[in-house]
Amino acid sequence: MKRILIPVFIAAIGMVTAIVCAGTDPLFMTSTGIGPSTAAYQQFNEIITGDWQQYGQLFTSLQAYLFSRLFLLVVTFMPVIFFFHYIAIGPKKFDHRGKRIYYFSIFNRIIHWLAAFSFSLLVITGLLVILGKILGGGAIIRNGRSLHILSAIVFTISAVPMLLMWLKNMLPALYDIRWLFIMGGYLNTKKKPIPAGKFNAGQKMWFWLATMGGFVMAYTGYFLWGLQAPVDDLRLMAIIHNFLGAALVALFLVHLYMSLFAITGSLGSMINGYKPKEEVDILHSRYKT
Repeated sequence: MKRILIPVFIAAIGMVTAIVCAGTDPLFMTSTGIGPSTAAYQQFNEIITGDWQQYGQLFTSLQAYLFSRLFLLVVTFMPVIFFFHYIAIGPKKFDHRGKRIYYFSIFNRIIHWLAAFSFSLLVITGLLVILGKILGGGAIIRNGRSLHILSAIVFTISAVPMLLMWLKNMLPALYDIRWLFIMGGYLNTKKKPIPAGKFNAGQKMWFWLATMGGFVMAYTGYFLWGLQAPVDDLRLMAIIHNFLGAALVALFLVHLYMSLFAITGSLGSMINGYKPKEEVDILHSRYKT
């Protein structure tokens, strides 16, 4: 069944992307030159920050002073924390030569990488847009806006099967509370069994924010793209989109650090599907194979 779903899923993404790109007036998507994209940006600003109504003054203040600084704080402060953690404590290391446990199926990995790749593009292009003025604007920022929309389509589609295939394992458990109190054991190098199932409390938090938060981002982003809502609603959606986006970028950086640096060889499980038995016994002690 999964072998059938994979090509169907990929074909569906291609069809949706083609339909969107072939729209009669894809103002925010197909622009690559200075004309249509610049006009779209001006139209957005005129509509969103025009007359100050219920959320107009609030949005203008946030847009002018807070949002860019908030995202800059996230992308600079978080890596500093990770750097000191890596220097002071270092990564957890497990024996990759011993017995291994098959942890992720091929279907799990394909969906995960599709979501991961599109989400990474969303983060990069979203930062380009929000920091566009600081970065000096130009074609890269304009094209980044178009790529942001395409990436959002791919991520939204991939988030649906990801939600369904991991829903049961991502439900909260009582031992997750203890995991949070000890910060998953990442504040020391001792190899003591950590209370976690297939996914730990941190992974569950990231999963629910990425999927449910991703759907909210897609919903608000859709209306902001098409400007098909009352002005005050658009302003409120822009505020939600930016604040939620900052939270998503922060946890995305945490997830990236944990996958690439905090656990040596951790990324391999999303490539070959296997985790070292020692790693599972320690970091996922409640997981039953």
